[in-house]
Amino acid sequence: MDRNSVIGVVIIFLIIIGSFYWMTPSESERQTQRHYQDSIVKAEQTRQELSMAARKAETTKDTTAVSDTVSKENETNNILRDKFGSFSNSSQGKERFITLQSDLLAITISCKGGGIRKVELTNYKTFDKKPLVLYFSDTSMVGFTFFSNNRALNTRGLYFQPNWPDNKWKNKDTLKVSGNDSVSFSMRLYPDAADSSFDRSKFIEYKYTLKGNDYMTGFFLGFSGMKEVLAGNMDYVNLEWSMHMKQLEKSLTNEKNVTTIYYKYLSDNVDYLSETKYQTKSLKTKVKWISFKQQFFSATLIADGSFGAAEITSYDNKDTNRYLKSLSAAIGFPINLDVKSSQVPMKFYFGPNKYKIFRSYGLDMERQIPLGWSFFLLAWINKYAVIPVFDFLSSFSLNYGIIILILTILLKIVLFPIAYKTYMSSAKMKVLKPEVEEITKKFPKKEDALKKQQATMDLYKRAGINPMSGCFPMLLQLPILIAMFRFFPASIELRQQPFLWATDLSSYDSIFSLPFNIPFYGDHVSLFCLLMTISTLIYTKLSNDMMSSSSQQMPGMKTMMYLMPIMFLGFFNSYSSGLSYYYLLANLITFAQMYIFRKVVNEEKIHATIQENKKKPVKKSGFQKRLEEMANKRGYPAKR
Repeated sequence: MDRNSVIGVVIIFLIIIGSFYWMTPSESERQTQRHYQDSIVKAEQTRQELSMAARKAETTKDTTAVSDTVSKENETNNILRDKFGSFSNSSQGKERFITLQSDLLAITISCKGGGIRKVELTNYKTFDKKPLVLYFSDTSMVGFTFFSNNRALNTRGLYFQPNWPDNKWKNKDTLKVSGNDSVSFSMRLYPDAADSSFDRSKFIEYKYTLKGNDYMTGFFLGFSGMKEVLAGNMDYVNLEWSMHMKQLEKSLTNEKNVTTIYYKYLSDNVDYLSETKYQTKSLKTKVKWISFKQQFFSATLIADGSFGAAEITSYDNKDTNRYLKSLSAAIGFPINLDVKSSQVPMKFYFGPNKYKIFRSYGLDMERQIPLGWSFFLLAWINKYAVIPVFDFLSSFSLNYGIIILILTILLKIVLFPIAYKTYMSSAKMKVLKPEVEEITKKFPKKEDALKKQQATMDLYKRAGINPMSGCFPMLLQLPILIAMFRFFPASIELRQQPFLWATDLSSYDSIFSLPFNIPFYGDHVSLFCLLMTISTLIYTKLSNDMMSSSSQQMPGMKTMMYLMPIMFLGFFNSYSSGLSYYYLLANLITFAQMYIFRKVVNEEKIHATIQENKKKPVKKSGFQKRLEEMANKRGYPAKR
């Protein structure tokens, strides 16, 4: 490998190190989330105490106690009416859960708050084989604040009443749907009537529509006859949505490093909050969707039209082993209470971060999958080569270890001309090594460095060799190298797919757990990573054996070449085992190619060709002319 080839490798190394540094989480400032005041709990506790006292008085036939209890109960009702106004009846009630179940999801809706309490993805499991619950009310919430009778109320603390639009489901707690069929269900929040019951002619409504074979759930926020109940100047609503993200994958650190909020402006590209910092951002213009994204799954709120504006926050307020980070969004949209009934149509997406699924919605949601979107070539490689091959080979129900093998072979076939050109360049430099050494002996002094370089370039020119020909092919392979680095850790296709000793190709393949943690390495041994490192060291040795004398002028470079695989051992030890397996296969196939090249390429013939080229007249390049001009200025005669 000549000096320019080494420079190419160093450039690759620096780019990869830079990408690692960019993705490594830094120590970030922690922000404190706003705490919402919730007085409902106290009112309910008071209500329960009074009810217990009333039952006790009735049991003991203590008329005085009953009278006192009734008096206190009336007093409590007055307190509730004073606190909740037209919604005092809804300030307390009985919890009830309704489940909408499809082929893909099980969504549980709670009467308290009317919102989604739990979302389970029925076709997936967590890394420890537990049901994959993407959304749970203990760690997530949806609601909005509204004004009624000069009181600020939040839907999260009020009790909704279930409503079944289709009578065949009436009063059922589980609504199952399959295939292309769909089912609708709603929760309604009624104001108080004059007789202390509910006024069912007026309501705030959450309506949910679930299709049997779709991860998308219709969500409608409706207002019917509420103009006289809500504040007259209320024309805007802030929907408050938050989730405390829980660990779903094997590597907590890797999953945390890619968990954040993605969002898309109505007329602009997709963007996201920093994955390594906690921050808040105000989205001033219209927003199409906001997504709470984890490594392989997302919860996304999508407007049918657009949201007016939003404020999104990524923060940390928990310290548990399986906690990633907290994400929240205050999403604003206009409402019109002047009409008898108005709806704000939206959708929830609860599902996997799968390119084909995201792409089918036409909302640019696939931008959440890190395929190298910032550089078009990386994205093209993944979109038009890697993903189609994966999808095609998956249709044959092959093991993903075999699919990666086939993908690697196909890529190596495509890159074969580049590999051959790189080898031929190294072979030509090797043949010229004795003559380059003669030039080095002829100009041993430092002050003769420019003259030595001029003579060396003249030799290359006469021999018909481009010294950069070994560097450019390596740089051409760099986009594929980085594309694979981006694809494998983000590929849900590899999630929990076993191969050989690896139980999950999307995560590390630990064959031994260490009783301690080694800095920059971890607390386990990944065998695929270890084998990849060994194969890379062997490849480095073979490459160094072909180095020309120009590379020998930089002895420290050889040390760096051997140091790089050792550094990769630490970097890749906790990464996707599928990625390490791919690099291992790439090295093994490269060894086979080098063996074939050595058998096929005749160095004596190359030497004879070079000698013939040296006899031909050579036109001086602009670079060589500039070298000669510099040499002349320093008093060296130009070589004719």
